Amino acid sequence: MTDILLMLGVVFLVNLLPAFGPPTWTVLVVFLLTYDIAEPVLVIGGAAAAASGRFVLAHAFRRLAPRLPEHKRRDLDAVGAVFTDRRGGRYGVLGLFLLSPLPSTPLFEAAGLTEKIALTPVTLAFFAGRLVTYSLYVGGASAAEKTLGSTLQERFTSGWAIAIQLGLVAVLAGFVLVPWAKLLDRGHDTTA
Repeated sequence: MTDILLMLGVVFLVNLLPAFGPPTWTVLVVFLLTYDIAEPVLVIGGAAAAASGRFVLAHAFRRLAPRLPEHKRRDLDAVGAVFTDRRGGRYGVLGLFLLSPLPSTPLFEAAGLTEKIALTPVTLAFFAGRLVTYSLYVGGASAAEKTLGSTLQERFTSGWAIAIQLGLVAVLAGFVLVPWAKLLDRGHDTTA
Protein backbone atom coordinates (compact mmCIF):
# COMPACT_ATOMS: atom_id res chain seq x y z
CA MET A 1 0.00 0.00 0.00
CA THR A 2 2.91 2.35 0.73
CA ASP A 3 4.19 1.87 -2.83
CA ILE A 4 0.80 2.87 -4.23
CA LEU A 5 0.61 5.98 -2.06
CA LEU A 6 4.16 6.91 -3.07
CA MET A 7 3.25 6.50 -6.77
CA LEU A 8 0.12 8.62 -6.37
CA GLY A 9 2.06 11.34 -4.56
CA VAL A 10 4.88 11.43 -7.09
CA VAL A 11 2.49 11.53 -10.05
CA PHE A 12 0.44 14.29 -8.40
CA LEU A 13 3.57 16.37 -7.71
CA VAL A 14 4.98 15.86 -11.21
CA ASN A 15 1.70 17.15 -12.64
CA LEU A 16 1.89 20.25 -10.44
CA LEU A 17 5.15 21.29 -12.08
CA PRO A 18 4.65 24.25 -14.45
CA ALA A 19 7.67 23.16 -16.55
CA PHE A 20 10.47 20.61 -16.73
CA GLY A 21 8.44 17.75 -15.32
CA PRO A 22 8.94 14.29 -16.77
CA PRO A 23 6.04 12.83 -18.73
CA THR A 24 3.72 10.98 -16.36
CA TRP A 25 3.91 7.78 -18.39
CA THR A 26 7.65 7.59 -17.65
CA VAL A 27 6.98 7.90 -13.92
CA LEU A 28 4.40 5.11 -14.15
CA VAL A 29 6.84 2.92 -16.04
CA VAL A 30 9.51 3.50 -13.39
CA PHE A 31 7.03 2.42 -10.72
CA LEU A 32 6.07 -0.60 -12.81
CA LEU A 33 9.70 -1.65 -13.11
CA THR A 34 10.69 -0.82 -9.52
CA TYR A 35 7.71 -1.73 -7.34
CA ASP A 36 5.17 -4.51 -7.24
CA ILE A 37 2.13 -2.47 -8.27
CA ALA A 38 -0.57 -4.04 -10.45
CA GLU A 39 -0.93 -2.48 -13.89
CA PRO A 40 -4.61 -1.46 -13.44
CA VAL A 41 -3.70 0.35 -10.21
CA LEU A 42 -0.87 2.15 -11.99
CA VAL A 43 -3.11 3.18 -14.88
CA ILE A 44 -6.24 4.21 -12.96
CA GLY A 45 -4.39 5.68 -9.97
CA GLY A 46 -1.85 7.40 -12.23
CA ALA A 47 -4.57 8.95 -14.40
CA ALA A 48 -6.48 10.15 -11.32
CA ALA A 49 -3.35 11.60 -9.67
CA ALA A 50 -2.25 13.24 -12.94
CA ALA A 51 -5.68 14.78 -13.50
CA SER A 52 -5.78 16.02 -9.91
CA GLY A 53 -2.34 17.59 -10.24
CA ARG A 54 -3.24 19.29 -13.52
CA PHE A 55 -6.49 20.57 -12.01
CA VAL A 56 -4.59 22.16 -9.12
CA LEU A 57 -1.99 23.58 -11.54
CA ALA A 58 -4.75 25.15 -13.67
CA HIS A 59 -6.33 26.65 -10.55
CA ALA A 60 -2.98 28.15 -9.56
CA PHE A 61 -2.79 29.81 -12.98
CA ARG A 62 -6.41 30.92 -12.60
CA ARG A 63 -5.39 32.75 -9.42
CA LEU A 64 -2.54 34.35 -11.36
CA ALA A 65 -4.81 35.63 -14.16
CA PRO A 66 -6.32 38.59 -12.22
CA ARG A 67 -2.81 39.90 -11.63
CA LEU A 68 -2.23 40.28 -15.36
CA PRO A 69 -2.74 43.69 -16.99
CA GLU A 70 -6.31 44.47 -18.06
CA HIS A 71 -5.53 44.22 -21.78
CA LYS A 72 -4.04 40.73 -21.26
CA ARG A 73 -7.15 39.62 -19.37
CA ARG A 74 -9.30 40.86 -22.28
CA ASP A 75 -7.09 38.90 -24.69
CA LEU A 76 -7.43 35.72 -22.65
CA ASP A 77 -11.18 36.22 -22.28
CA ALA A 78 -11.39 36.51 -26.08
CA VAL A 79 -9.65 33.16 -26.45
CA GLY A 80 -11.94 31.62 -23.84
CA ALA A 81 -14.99 32.98 -25.65
CA VAL A 82 -13.93 31.23 -28.86
CA PHE A 83 -14.04 27.93 -26.98
CA THR A 84 -17.14 28.57 -24.87
CA ASP A 85 -19.60 30.68 -26.87
CA ARG A 86 -20.54 27.88 -29.27
CA ARG A 87 -21.24 24.21 -28.69
CA GLY A 88 -18.61 23.22 -31.29
CA GLY A 89 -15.99 25.24 -29.42
CA ARG A 90 -16.87 23.55 -26.13
CA TYR A 91 -16.60 20.12 -27.72
CA GLY A 92 -13.39 21.18 -29.41
CA VAL A 93 -11.72 22.13 -26.15
CA LEU A 94 -12.87 18.87 -24.53
CA GLY A 95 -11.51 16.94 -27.51
CA LEU A 96 -8.23 18.81 -27.22
CA PHE A 97 -7.80 17.67 -23.62
CA LEU A 98 -9.06 14.16 -24.38
CA LEU A 99 -7.03 13.31 -27.47
CA SER A 100 -4.32 15.92 -27.88
CA PRO A 101 -0.82 14.72 -28.63
CA LEU A 102 0.40 18.05 -27.25
CA PRO A 103 1.98 18.15 -23.79
CA SER A 104 -0.72 18.81 -21.23
CA THR A 105 1.18 21.26 -19.02
CA PRO A 106 0.79 24.31 -21.28
CA LEU A 107 -2.79 23.31 -22.10
CA PHE A 108 -3.77 23.37 -18.43
CA GLU A 109 -1.81 26.56 -17.78
CA ALA A 110 -3.56 28.29 -20.69
CA ALA A 111 -6.96 26.97 -19.56
CA GLY A 112 -6.24 28.29 -16.08
CA LEU A 113 -5.37 31.73 -17.43
CA THR A 114 -8.48 31.70 -19.62
CA GLU A 115 -11.16 32.13 -16.99
CA LYS A 116 -14.09 31.25 -19.28
CA ILE A 117 -12.93 27.66 -19.73
CA ALA A 118 -14.48 25.37 -17.11
CA LEU A 119 -11.70 23.32 -15.56
CA THR A 120 -13.73 20.35 -14.33
CA PRO A 121 -14.90 19.13 -17.77
CA VAL A 122 -11.44 19.51 -19.32
CA THR A 123 -9.90 17.68 -16.38
CA LEU A 124 -12.39 14.82 -16.75
CA ALA A 125 -11.64 14.65 -20.49
CA PHE A 126 -7.91 14.60 -19.68
CA PHE A 127 -8.48 11.77 -17.18
CA ALA A 128 -10.41 9.70 -19.74
CA GLY A 129 -7.74 10.20 -22.39
CA ARG A 130 -4.96 9.31 -19.98
CA LEU A 131 -6.67 6.05 -19.04
CA VAL A 132 -6.14 4.98 -22.64
CA THR A 133 -2.62 6.32 -23.15
CA TYR A 134 -1.31 5.13 -19.79
CA SER A 135 -2.76 1.67 -20.49
CA LEU A 136 -0.75 1.58 -23.70
CA TYR A 137 2.48 2.79 -22.10
CA VAL A 138 2.28 0.59 -19.02
CA GLY A 139 1.27 -2.43 -21.09
CA GLY A 140 4.09 -1.78 -23.54
CA ALA A 141 6.56 -1.35 -20.71
CA SER A 142 5.64 -4.74 -19.33
CA ALA A 143 6.49 -6.26 -22.69
CA ALA A 144 9.75 -4.33 -23.13
CA GLU A 145 10.95 -4.27 -19.53
CA LYS A 146 14.60 -5.08 -20.23
CA THR A 147 15.42 -2.18 -22.59
CA LEU A 148 13.67 0.75 -20.93
CA GLY A 149 16.25 1.85 -18.36
CA SER A 150 18.53 3.68 -20.81
CA THR A 151 15.58 5.08 -22.75
CA LEU A 152 14.15 6.72 -19.62
CA GLN A 153 17.53 8.19 -18.70
CA GLU A 154 17.86 9.73 -22.17
CA ARG A 155 14.29 11.07 -21.99
CA PHE A 156 15.05 13.11 -18.86
CA THR A 157 18.52 14.41 -19.66
CA SER A 158 18.90 14.81 -23.40
CA GLY A 159 19.46 18.22 -24.92
CA TRP A 160 16.32 17.73 -26.98
CA ALA A 161 14.20 17.10 -23.87
CA ILE A 162 15.49 20.28 -22.24
CA ALA A 163 15.05 22.28 -25.46
CA ILE A 164 11.47 21.05 -25.80
CA GLN A 165 10.66 22.11 -22.24
CA LEU A 166 12.17 25.56 -22.85
CA GLY A 167 10.18 25.77 -26.07
CA LEU A 168 6.96 24.95 -24.23
CA VAL A 169 7.64 27.70 -21.70
CA ALA A 170 8.18 30.11 -24.64
CA VAL A 171 4.93 28.95 -26.27
CA LEU A 172 3.00 29.67 -23.07
CA ALA A 173 4.61 33.10 -22.80
CA GLY A 174 3.78 33.73 -26.45
CA PHE A 175 0.18 32.68 -25.86
CA VAL A 176 -0.14 35.29 -23.13
CA LEU A 177 1.58 38.01 -25.17
CA VAL A 178 -0.57 37.67 -28.32
CA PRO A 179 -3.23 40.42 -28.56
CA TRP A 180 -6.05 37.88 -28.88
CA ALA A 181 -8.92 40.35 -28.40
CA LYS A 182 -7.73 42.36 -31.39
CA LEU A 183 -6.98 39.29 -33.51
CA LEU A 184 -10.32 37.68 -32.70
CA ASP A 185 -12.11 41.04 -32.90
CA ARG A 186 -13.48 40.62 -29.39
CA GLY A 187 -13.15 42.68 -26.25
CA HIS A 188 -13.75 46.03 -27.94
CA ASP A 189 -17.21 46.41 -26.47
CA THR A 190 -16.76 48.62 -23.42
CA THR A 191 -20.44 48.48 -22.43
CA ALA A 192 -20.19 45.00 -20.93
